[in-house]
Amino acid sequence: MTPDEVRLLLESLQRGHATIDEVSARLARELPRPSAATTDAHVDVDRQRRCGFPEVVFCEGKTAESVVEIFSALVDAGQSCFGTRISPEQAERVLAQFPRAHYNSIARTICAPEGPGEPSAGFVAVVTAGTSDRPVAEEAFETLRWMGCRAELIHDVGVAGPHRLREQYHRFADADVVVVVAGMEGALPSVVGGYVDCPVIAVPTSVGYGASLHGLAALLGMLNSCAANVTVVNIDGGFKGGYIAGLIAQRSHVGTPRPDQSGHR
Repeated sequence: MTPDEVRLLLESLQRGHATIDEVSARLARELPRPSAATTDAHVDVDRQRRCGFPEVVFCEGKTAESVVEIFSALVDAGQSCFGTRISPEQAERVLAQFPRAHYNSIARTICAPEGPGEPSAGFVAVVTAGTSDRPVAEEAFETLRWMGCRAELIHDVGVAGPHRLREQYHRFADADVVVVVAGMEGALPSVVGGYVDCPVIAVPTSVGYGASLHGLAALLGMLNSCAANVTVVNIDGGFKGGYIAGLIAQRSHVGTPRPDQSGHR
């Protein structure tokens, strides 16, 4: 809330156009919320107000009990929960607490207390070079669904068979953002970037033989892309790629027209 907005709010109280309870409630919504303490975590229940979405739980390395406690703290604060890199054992405990949660064992993600709702804004296509890239792509896909974006997953259209990408072009031509997930030499994002007029989020994976260096070759190749609309996230960073794509896609529908082919608005 800006100083001018605070002044207007107090003037409305002074003039009798608002009650003390109404003003207090409005100010309370603007104040930072204290962290919710669990056995071994301090859960940031104020992040949704600051950043638009609740804190996302990285489950790897946590006990199942800790994950359930963190999810419960978020739900008690009226927020949806999204967990990444969750193990089957952790997921089983979360599902016991929240039976309507949505668990994707390939993506290693879980959304609670219920699964994703209907899409609200934005369309993101998630494209994989090969089926071995699927777990990282599924993580991006589930992230987008949790964020309320319409998402479509397009598998196995890598550069070893370039005709396959052209065959699927109609499925991502109108996307607000395309997330491209690829290992090996990481060439696919540059090719996709040459087809579309939207941002391309490149996600390198650790898929490949020895000289791929666990995804480093794909990462460096993507960073050196000659396609101007390509940007890159970390190796195996499906969540980060999906999250950034979701933010861009949703913002593209907030009263800002898409540029035409000449780059003018």
